[in-house]
Amino acid sequence: MKITQLLCLAFATIIAAPVLAQDTAAQTAAIETPAIETPEIGPEVGPETNLPLPRYVSLKAKEANVRRGPSLTHRIDWVFQRRDMPLQVVAEYGHWRRVIDRDGQGGWVHYTMLSGVRTVIVDQDRLPLRVKPTDTAAERAELELNVIARLGECDEDWCELTAGGYTGWAHKSVLWGVDED
Repeated sequence: MKITQLLCLAFATIIAAPVLAQDTAAQTAAIETPAIETPEIGPEVGPETNLPLPRYVSLKAKEANVRRGPSLTHRIDWVFQRRDMPLQVVAEYGHWRRVIDRDGQGGWVHYTMLSGVRTVIVDQDRLPLRVKPTDTAAERAELELNVIARLGECDEDWCELTAGGYTGWAHKSVLWGVDED
């Protein structure tokens, strides 16, 4: 009889424990706790460089192999063949950077092939390069579609560009290699 009583007591304890835990949790929740502020989450940064991701860079060399993965053992998918071409870095792994071009095509490029010098590609044919950042300013030059220009300062809607020996302002919305914000 004592073994049966012990088993019943053990069984009752096992059944009652979750119920007691629920009651204790309800009582704890009823106690007012101060709100915990979560820190503002900033832009993602690369694990290797601590620079923001994604970010824009340019191609330093006149040719760069674009690989399927971040090492020399990975297959070369294609070769970028345009010096100063703007690229967007979307990931980092060791000495390798995962980049995409304006068409969204990408792969892994060794960091020595990239430069922090900012460039853009003109996405509009005969883009007027203006003396000042206004639509009424005089035109200094016209840029053809797909021209690569060096990026200067930008404001909300305009960017200063240098191409072919000319410097002027163009609408940000028709450039690839700079974000709208």
